[in-house]
Amino acid sequence: MPAQLDITKDIQPLTTFRNNSVKLIRQLKQTQRPIILTVNGKPEAVLQDPAAYQRLLDLAAASDASEGIRQGLADLAAGRARPLDEVFDEMRAKYAIPR
Repeated sequence: MPAQLDITKDIQPLTTFRNNSVKLIRQLKQTQRPIILTVNGKPEAVLQDPAAYQRLLDLAAASDASEGIRQGLADLAAGRARPLDEVFDEMRAKYAIPR
């Protein structure tokens, strides 16, 4: 797990990144900490290594699945669900689908 943000090294103006991109990318790989790029003193972008970005995508995907399951269970508990056979029978009748 990467160390916490070091505000003296990990927050840089965009112009500094443009002028020192190789050095800052090397820092990014070595520390595995994201670099926050600022414009006029305000954060505008975050630069991170591909593996860290993939970890975030994986966590977001897992979180979405967990949230979907949680919502489904809440629907069941609140009576907002129907048996699958009932739904299939309704669809067959509505669209004249034979068994």
